[in-house]
Amino acid sequence: MKTLTAEDYFSLAERPVLLDVRSPGEFRSGHAPGAVSLPLFSDEERAEVGTLYKQVSPDDALLRGLEIAGGKMRRLVETAREAAPAGNVVVQCWRGGQRSASVAWLLEKAGMDVRQLSGGYKAYRSFVRDWLATEHHRLRVISGPTGSGKTRILHALSATGASVVDLEGLANHKGSSFGALGEAEQPTTEEFENLLFAELFAIPAGREVWLEDESRMIGTVCQPYVFYQRLVEAPVVEIAQPDAWRVQNLVEDYAGYADADLAAAFTRLKKRLGGQHLQRALDALEEGDYATAARIALVYYDKAYAHYADRKGATETVRLEAKERDARTIAQQIRSLD
Repeated sequence: MKTLTAEDYFSLAERPVLLDVRSPGEFRSGHAPGAVSLPLFSDEERAEVGTLYKQVSPDDALLRGLEIAGGKMRRLVETAREAAPAGNVVVQCWRGGQRSASVAWLLEKAGMDVRQLSGGYKAYRSFVRDWLATEHHRLRVISGPTGSGKTRILHALSATGASVVDLEGLANHKGSSFGALGEAEQPTTEEFENLLFAELFAIPAGREVWLEDESRMIGTVCQPYVFYQRLVEAPVVEIAQPDAWRVQNLVEDYAGYADADLAAAFTRLKKRLGGQHLQRALDALEEGDYATAARIALVYYDKAYAHYADRKGATETVRLEAKERDARTIAQQIRSLD
């Protein structure tokens, strides 16, 4: 059986299709970028075989596994051929053991060019963690208080040709009490790391990469510790602009969501806002006065930002006075700093 390591796989100029034969639940928890799910067992079947292995014997587990897989052989081959019409694939399971070895054998018999990922998904995850812990790019950070339009600016920078990574986009969360509004379900922290790796790995080493200033936790997702340490120490461009622009940005970003969802987000801030401010915000929402509600939210978020900025360890901070509210203009101002 031909094998290759995760490092070898990602060093290939043209990578074969990666077939992940773990169960659907394992795949949902996290998988390599671009991997195609080709489960040998369902979640229930995997649990059954695993129980036999631990409580009865490895041989009983093997026989039951063969019994289950026997009726799936045609589907496995057809699905693999559909996923990789050229016939060139790499197969992985959790540790590079029997599941991937058996599927690799089957696909070889079906005439495909097959290699097994040495160490499986476990080895891939070790490679990803080590890679993210190593500095490959020059990170630059866009900062500024809530309502500064940092995500818009980041995307505008991308439109100018800058390399960017949208951490909030990867996490499906805007990083506040209001952050889940309009977003899909958040990935697991494990899957977030996989997505972050894929984004950064695609950017040539040594290039400058722009990111938005974030806390380590983005909703329920936790950034890798060593990567986050580089983020908080990276040079910062802090966007300064009138409060009126920030309020307008927040109204444009959030006024389209249901009032009940906005009210729930405000209510989660009750202890920090205080009952009186919360009630004023809820009254403003009921009256359709989103600007007033936004100003009340900024009372809390500006205090939180000031505290965060005080303990931030950036090696360099440049304050940029925005000439216009338009994100494209601000992006051009940032590019002109270089």
